[in-house]
Amino acid sequence: MFIEDDAQMDSFWVQSAIGAIKAIAFVYDIITLPVYLVLQKPWKRRQDSRRVKAKIVRNDDNELTYRTTDPPRDVHVKMLQENIDTLEKVFNYVAKTYTSKRCLGTRQILSEEDEVQQNGRVFKKYNLGDYKWKTFTEAERTAANFGRGLRELGQKPRENIVIFAETRAEWMIAAHGCFKQAMPIVTVYATLGDDGVAHCITETEVTTVITSHDLLPKFKTLLDKCPLVKTIIYIEDQLQKTETTGFKEGVKILPFNQVVKTGQDSKFEHVPPKGDDIAIIMYTSGSTGTPKGVLLSHKNCIATMKGFVDMVPIYPDDVLIGFLPLAHVFELVAESVCLMTGVPIGYSTPLTLIDTSSKIKRGCKGDATVLKPTCMTSVPLILDRISKGINDKVNSGSAFKKSLFKFLYQYKVKWVQRGYKTPLIDKLVFKKVAKLMGGKVRIIMSGGAPLSADTHEQIKTCLCLELIQGYGLTETTSGATVMDYRDMTYGRTGGPLTVCDIRLVNWEEGNYRVTNKPYPQGEVLIGGECVSQGYYKLPGKTNEDFFEEDGQRWFKTGDIGEIQADGVLKIIDRKKDLVKLQAGEYVSLGKVESELKTCGIIENICVYGDPTKQYTVALVVPNQNHLEELAQKHGLGDKSFEELCSSPIIEKAILKEIAEHARKCKLQKYEVPAAITLCKEVWSPDMGLVTAAFKLKRKDIQDRYQHDINRMYAS
Repeated sequence: MFIEDDAQMDSFWVQSAIGAIKAIAFVYDIITLPVYLVLQKPWKRRQDSRRVKAKIVRNDDNELTYRTTDPPRDVHVKMLQENIDTLEKVFNYVAKTYTSKRCLGTRQILSEEDEVQQNGRVFKKYNLGDYKWKTFTEAERTAANFGRGLRELGQKPRENIVIFAETRAEWMIAAHGCFKQAMPIVTVYATLGDDGVAHCITETEVTTVITSHDLLPKFKTLLDKCPLVKTIIYIEDQLQKTETTGFKEGVKILPFNQVVKTGQDSKFEHVPPKGDDIAIIMYTSGSTGTPKGVLLSHKNCIATMKGFVDMVPIYPDDVLIGFLPLAHVFELVAESVCLMTGVPIGYSTPLTLIDTSSKIKRGCKGDATVLKPTCMTSVPLILDRISKGINDKVNSGSAFKKSLFKFLYQYKVKWVQRGYKTPLIDKLVFKKVAKLMGGKVRIIMSGGAPLSADTHEQIKTCLCLELIQGYGLTETTSGATVMDYRDMTYGRTGGPLTVCDIRLVNWEEGNYRVTNKPYPQGEVLIGGECVSQGYYKLPGKTNEDFFEEDGQRWFKTGDIGEIQADGVLKIIDRKKDLVKLQAGEYVSLGKVESELKTCGIIENICVYGDPTKQYTVALVVPNQNHLEELAQKHGLGDKSFEELCSSPIIEKAILKEIAEHARKCKLQKYEVPAAITLCKEVWSPDMGLVTAAFKLKRKDIQDRYQHDINRMYAS
């Protein structure tokens, strides 16, 4: 009885305090509104947000083609004037232009030490120093020497060479060394399974592989599957000596720096590539089946770079933190744009990114705190995690702090939507959250998968930055659409780049037509200089997905889009993700997953729909912290993670949370999973259940959990 009274009393005080703060805010608004109106010109911001970004250039009942209304900007024009049509010319130009400016930075690892945790377990942690930088001139010279060193080893121009390494400065230097000798690089994700790696190496018939200290041991077993490989070049570790014994007889294993040294005294000349030469054979980690090699020419890469520099504002004092896989076209093009515009790139890893990352020693700073980047690239999965981290931090506070944060968040969102900035609240509250990433980040570019509107709003609001979402595919060199940084809406992927056209084509089977109201809908096709020449050694698949029309190359994406009144594309579905249930309703599995992923208890989710049934089911990877809290509530606090995942009580409780969350997200009843299975393992690229960009591999997930799917439908 008394406890209930106390709770009511607490609630009364919290409501009273928040009421008083609201009254103060109201008075503050009245006093400061005229000042903000004059200084901030909110009507201009609203106008910029609503402006038309694309116009129709071709129109009939089956298809609509859109083109940007924006002209090329300075850097794009400069690239045309300087005749920069290859990545090799990019590096030559920037080495002359930015000479002694910082170019590529690597954080020094001073030592690795054992650290005892509170539970008594011991983890190895890094003691880290500062960033060490190569200037633009030094980076270009090292790349040139590396390229000549490859020639000394017998590698010839226009012969494929594999880069199988984590994102780092040497990756970029090696790639540009290859471009200087017109050698196409074959990029392979560091997280691809052994069979996938062997497939990429054997299919491209390479004899030389560039890898790293950490990945080299894989070749003890891989070399038997790759009989053509004669040379392996490994990037050394900062602390440990690399073990080079126990590998297949007759294979040369050399350190990266030795190849650079060999190239210093070499007489080999550069062999500049042409614009139409293949720069990269990029293996998509593919959400279906065997990885496919996408042929990307120098011209393709340059086209997307021109499109990006027209969309993203870049300043002289910008710094990028690079940690996404460089084997992913989005990161590679983003970093190439940084090179082109003289922006230093400091490399990081997910294990050392922030102060609380798993390899950072207590009292040592994360890479972001030391580097203080202004720009970063990200994928929705990482942004979802940051968003959940913010929510967890807020929810762990007192009732007053929670209510205050909620009020301030809604207050900021309301004024931002009206075109205003909120400098006072940002300084007092949100800038503290922004310190997480070093405190200076002004722009994050998100790609690789759709970003949910909720996450988009929360990151933009709490971290006080521009979050720009783009849409593109490996097959279009990551180019297609990018959000205008002045756009104040969420959940859309922007207008077409200056280098390509976007087309919607009727897809009758799914009832997506360009005549639909209020907005035209259909399958998205992309046409322009950024579109790939096709798939490596797959002429059938190339002819199925690509075509030429009026001298322009086009790619059929398989994504379903809607183009809104201002010419902005919104991805609303995917052909492969659409399931028709027994009662005739269509369910977009991808849409349901992206809505449910914003539910706190869900770390990852794969929804499955059987066309012979009336409902969907889901495989859920639960968030460990939320699961433990839920267990406490249900008196199961003594159970292990595995036991909780098997508990019918927990399953029922999570299903209830999902249903409530789905209602908030306005999902239809038939879209909400009627049964779930909790998965004990976290899906990672190593397991082969998600791609390196963390997209679900539906077929592999279904095969692995078929027994559970059958059980859910049987119940």
